[in-house]
Amino acid sequence: MSEFILTNNALDIPRIYAKWYEFAKDKNCGALLTFCGIVREEGGIEALSFDIYEPLLKKWFDEWQKRVDFDGISLLFAHSIGDVAVHESSYFAGILSKQRKLGLKLLNEFVEDFKASAPIWKYDVINKERIYAKERSTKLCGAGLLKS
Repeated sequence: MSEFILTNNALDIPRIYAKWYEFAKDKNCGALLTFCGIVREEGGIEALSFDIYEPLLKKWFDEWQKRVDFDGISLLFAHSIGDVAVHESSYFAGILSKQRKLGLKLLNEFVEDFKASAPIWKYDVINKERIYAKERSTKLCGAGLLKS
């Protein structure tokens, strides 16, 4: 049991968490471990805005789920598309695991790999204008034009 959610604007964290908690009970898991990314106020931003290439993101997520299937681990993922205001959440990741130790390790690896590999483009919204956050972006592996 895994879950992959993309939604317009801010995530409804209490609703998503409640759903994931029910998943944990249904699977008889001992651990529901989560990471919640919240837009923080800095540099005059009023929001962050996100563009996502869904087919590649879904492929990345599915590959991760295959990697962790060995021990009954389930991945849970939610991300925003579009604008997310300061103090709202744009990213929520979770791991369902029998025990916490492996789950904590995998959650950290999952979040770090997401930051490095996900096909998501982030923009700062300042004075209602979207400005590409290039200095906080990571080049995707294999991205760019091919040389002949």
